[in-house]
Amino acid sequence: MKTTESDEAKTSDILPLSETISNKLKVSNLKKLEIILERAIFSARWLLIPFYVCCVLLIVILVIKFAQSFCLKIIPLAFIDVEQSEVILSILELIDLLLVANLLIIIVFSGYESFVSKFDLGEDVDRPEWMSNISFSNLKLKLMGSLVTISAIDLLGSFIKVAEISQRVLIWQVIIHFTFVISGLLFAWMDKISEQIDS
Repeated sequence: MKTTESDEAKTSDILPLSETISNKLKVSNLKKLEIILERAIFSARWLLIPFYVCCVLLIVILVIKFAQSFCLKIIPLAFIDVEQSEVILSILELIDLLLVANLLIIIVFSGYESFVSKFDLGEDVDRPEWMSNISFSNLKLKLMGSLVTISAIDLLGSFIKVAEISQRVLIWQVIIHFTFVISGLLFAWMDKISEQIDS
């Protein structure tokens, strides 16, 4: 009878020990799974690379279109008699392409550093100053500023050739431009509020 009671006591001691080991193994396996999942999610940022590469290719296309417009539209204007408004419109088209290219550069540089990885180019590289200072909120403001400028240039072009454009189209361009302006002001206001809350 005594032997049976001691065996039961040993068995009762072994069972909690085995359950503890089993629970620890389960926690260990879950921790490993969590680490693998977190690393996979963290590595998913590299999936953005094709987007940035395509944006660089878009800049190349804009350079080609800029060169075509300059050679085919701007240079001939120096040798023919045209109205001043036509010269201004041709120049505005080139400025429009330049602003879009600047917009893509901001998206590629800032987006890559903000969401993928830092540029490891060394200290001797001619690095633009804004690249090291721009944050995500600043990126939004720069994007909105670029959109407002592009919209303003398009609107200026429409006013120059106002006789060729219907009143309805002109009104919609003004509405869209002011929508961009108000959106930019709201972005700046929200960022200012968030900075005040953080401080």
